[in-house]
Amino acid sequence: MTEATQQFFATLPARAPEVLRAPVAGTLRIDLSEGHRTEHWLVRMRPGAAEVDQGADPGDATWYCGVGLFDQLVTGRAQAISAVFRNESTFRGDVVLFLAFRLFFPSPPGTRDPREVAREHARWTR
Repeated sequence: MTEATQQFFATLPARAPEVLRAPVAGTLRIDLSEGHRTEHWLVRMRPGAAEVDQGADPGDATWYCGVGLFDQLVTGRAQAISAVFRNESTFRGDVVLFLAFRLFFPSPPGTRDPREVAREHARWTR
């Protein structure tokens, strides 16, 4: 596993209050595979809180993803839903957990808040 992925999981609980605002509750198991090896991560989510653990316990949903792709997701170079649509990763179970979890991933590098862009544009046109 990459350092970026380890850091992502380590910071998840501290970031949960700002990310998990919707009424979501359940356990997402994330299976990260590389070759013949698979690491299992369990993310227990509820509004404003997340707990992270490693283990192969069953979850309310399971997301299968390659280590390389997950590294791109945690650095903002790929998007989770796009990866599922392209069949680069697969998902089964409660889709609400996947949709809530994807909010932890950063925006692509160079992405700016549309409100900030609009404010700059308004200043230029005055």
